[in-house]
Amino acid sequence: MDNKKFILSLKKGNEASFKEAYLNYYDKLINIARRFNFTVLTPQDFVQETFLRVYNKRELLNEEVLFDKQLFTICKNIIINHVNRENKIIQLDPAQFEMVQEDHDTGIFEERKEKLYNFINLLPEQQQKIFTLHKLENLSYKEIAAITDLSEKTIANHIYLASKFIRKKIEDH
Repeated sequence: MDNKKFILSLKKGNEASFKEAYLNYYDKLINIARRFNFTVLTPQDFVQETFLRVYNKRELLNEEVLFDKQLFTICKNIIINHVNRENKIIQLDPAQFEMVQEDHDTGIFEERKEKLYNFINLLPEQQQKIFTLHKLENLSYKEIAAITDLSEKTIANHIYLASKFIRKKIEDH
């Protein structure tokens, strides 16, 4: 089946076409998602979310564009959004996130992640602990306050100072 017919079939909700897409692209998407080190979700979660998005937004598929390109773009956007939520300090440049340059991109991401952790290690111990709990483990100010016996205002101040310090370090490098 050619690309246009395949996408039109998907847009109509054809079950056999979705099954074909799933079987043909599952492994490729898993390999893309495996390149990233997520603290909460697994590569399978991203692939599942990608196929759910394709199904739920199938009417937006463009039959003039190759299906695999659209699928990889959806997966890429889901991963970028998650990484940005998980590590609010690391801003991935979508232009550097080409699916074809797998090894190169993983290197860039790992390098940035390593720099971030090095900068976090330069923070005073209390700031380091609070920043890590909030930015990397996604705990709320309230949850951190309960753990540390500090006020939410103090927590906010520590996070502000740590973020400011790390942003400055990132700009300097």
